[in-house]
Amino acid sequence: MSGLDLLPAEQRGLFINGSWREADDGRRFEVIDPADGSVLTTVADASTSEAVEGLDAAVEAQAAWASSAPPGRSEILRRAFDLLTERADEFASLMSLEMGKPVAEAKGEVTYGSEFFRWYAEEAVRIHGRWMQAPAGGSRLLTVKKPVGPCLFVTPWNFPLAMGTRKIGPAIAAGCTMVVKPAAQTPLTMLALAALLAEAGLPPGVLNIITTTDAAGLSETLQADDRLRKVSFTGSTGVGRVMVRQSADVLQRVSMELGGNAPFLVFGDADLDAAVDGAMLAKMRNMGEACTSANRFLVHADVAEEFGARLAERMGALRLGRGQEEGVDVGPLIDEKALESVSQLVTDAIHDGARVLVGGRAHEGPGYFYPPTVLVDVPAESTINAEEIFGPVAPITTFTTDQEAVALANSTEYGLASYAYTRDLDRTIRLAESLDFGMVGINTGLVSNAAAPFGGMKASGFGREGGFEGIEEYLETTYVALPVSQV
Repeated sequence: MSGLDLLPAEQRGLFINGSWREADDGRRFEVIDPADGSVLTTVADASTSEAVEGLDAAVEAQAAWASSAPPGRSEILRRAFDLLTERADEFASLMSLEMGKPVAEAKGEVTYGSEFFRWYAEEAVRIHGRWMQAPAGGSRLLTVKKPVGPCLFVTPWNFPLAMGTRKIGPAIAAGCTMVVKPAAQTPLTMLALAALLAEAGLPPGVLNIITTTDAAGLSETLQADDRLRKVSFTGSTGVGRVMVRQSADVLQRVSMELGGNAPFLVFGDADLDAAVDGAMLAKMRNMGEACTSANRFLVHADVAEEFGARLAERMGALRLGRGQEEGVDVGPLIDEKALESVSQLVTDAIHDGARVLVGGRAHEGPGYFYPPTVLVDVPAESTINAEEIFGPVAPITTFTTDQEAVALANSTEYGLASYAYTRDLDRTIRLAESLDFGMVGINTGLVSNAAAPFGGMKASGFGREGGFEGIEEYLETTYVALPVSQV
């Protein structure tokens, strides 16, 4: 079994209350292969009324699921982890087809994404409050943790599996039900995941999948419903702002994992071999289509020329092609709009004075391919340093002092991930304290870990996913006052 074989035709519809069904009017939309622009398949295109049916099912299932025994929720998550691990090849092939990433990288996403099920299988049985004597004496303070209630999850196209498991795992562990709206470009992996979770024993109504091309209508309708208690969104800052505003009337709990503009700082004392290795990880993961991707390379003037030459050599050696082909390192971008955006940013940077060391021009079709590109002498004020590239392009800007480096790194509205290479311990501590980002990678190009809190600040959003912190997003705290008479 591989690719589309993982998802039978009857499972390419809506998943509501444990059953597969079509949209009421029979509408469907096409899922496109970004490697050549062909149609892979079609899936149900829900209206807002079907989205409400999904919420109805989640609300109906909430009370029983909230009162279920934590070990039972834990066992379901553990079975789901085992099933995902067993079917890693099939899920990787399906992701590669609909999203474009090479199969080897997609397998890495399966490994990463499944870890959220294993981690929260362990956390499900560790939800606890506290008991203490009141400072003034005479009473006891008891706190109880409760599931927040029905949730809406909106997930992006760039990590079709992991962005789902990172939300679904803690919600299941906490005892919350949910409606999930996957990205229209990549709905197939989420549908396959729903089938897997049902096989793992997840009760009907706990997880409901609504595929639709009307994302705005779905979120507006469900967020206006006071039965929905929690929203978690991963995507653009612009859409995130809309969803935060929509949450205000009902005062829903909200988690936002939004855009990024990650700086990658290379200081004069850095191990350049390690820095180039880290740059390849931080830049080329998912073809650069990641909110944690290194967006701006800020390199000390003394080592910028050598770093740029080494990075260009590594980037230029990568092979482009269809993700399912043997030996391919870089797949296509997600669609024509993404290709046009990356091309324009590079063109503008060159106009601003940047030099191209490798790449720099989009390939002729079919498919939405852009070659790995390294630009040097990029002015700090160039647009490519201000906008999220979301492609395999590394613009290098120089600095001369630590203060200048930090100022350049922080000169963005975003604050998700950042990276720095240095052998100076004092500098490391100063950077950790002065960089305005939710995550700081020191001498590493990879910050994502299921056991660590993932999230940002400023226009990159709020809330955390993963780690001990992640489950708190799905729990409410009730305080109970217990007067105690004297003996």
